Amino acid sequence: MASRQSAAELIILLRSAETQPRKIKLKQPIVIAIDGTSASGKSTNSKLVSKALGFVYVDTGAMYRTLGWYCLQKHVDIHDDKAVAVACRKWKTSLECIETKSHLRAVHLLVDGYYPDKEIRTAEVSAATSLIAAIPKVRDWMKKKQRECIQFGDLVMEGRDIGTNVFPETDYKFYLDAHLDERTKRRTADGVNENLAARDQRDSQRASAPLMIALGAKVINNSHMSSEQTSGLILAEIQKRLAEGRG
Repeated sequence: MASRQSAAELIILLRSAETQPRKIKLKQPIVIAIDGTSASGKSTNSKLVSKALGFVYVDTGAMYRTLGWYCLQKHVDIHDDKAVAVACRKWKTSLECIETKSHLRAVHLLVDGYYPDKEIRTAEVSAATSLIAAIPKVRDWMKKKQRECIQFGDLVMEGRDIGTNVFPETDYKFYLDAHLDERTKRRTADGVNENLAARDQRDSQRASAPLMIALGAKVINNSHMSSEQTSGLILAEIQKRLAEGRG
């Protein structure tokens, strides 16, 4: 893991790079996109990178889970794409940036002013989310909402289509992966029994914004790496790209 000093220096470099003239454009918030397969360490490493840089953390998977939970609460047929799309279009939502107990700034998607933190982590919601996340109109709605997160400043955003679909223009794209047996061990250690091979197939073969490696993304296989080593590689790569960009 990068030291506090090196992390602070990296923040200065990041902000300096964004102020360099590029065809006379206004400064935009920095977005670090971290995509990858299930149980590849996206959440843990995204949080570590967010803390190291002082950026806002965005868990896009939680947004899809929130819709899955909402559909179950409102008895929307999750097997009916049109019904789910209508619910997604009509539900009352808002974005909020909060500071967690672990001093991490994170974006939450609220429904009627409420964030279902614990409710979205159940097996029932997970199953529903897997279905609704494949609906094209849902992904279109989510993309728009996720892009709105830049109102909170510089971001570390994790998901499955951030670098390919949500923020394809970002210079900082990462794709995390690990061997299937290792990812299965991680899920089991978390008390979750999931067929990851089937999940990988669904994610990579869906018609709308499938899971794939973004053009220019740094691929990291962390099968034999700790979270500190993985996040350290991400921070080092960001610094490398900044140096290359500045010539």
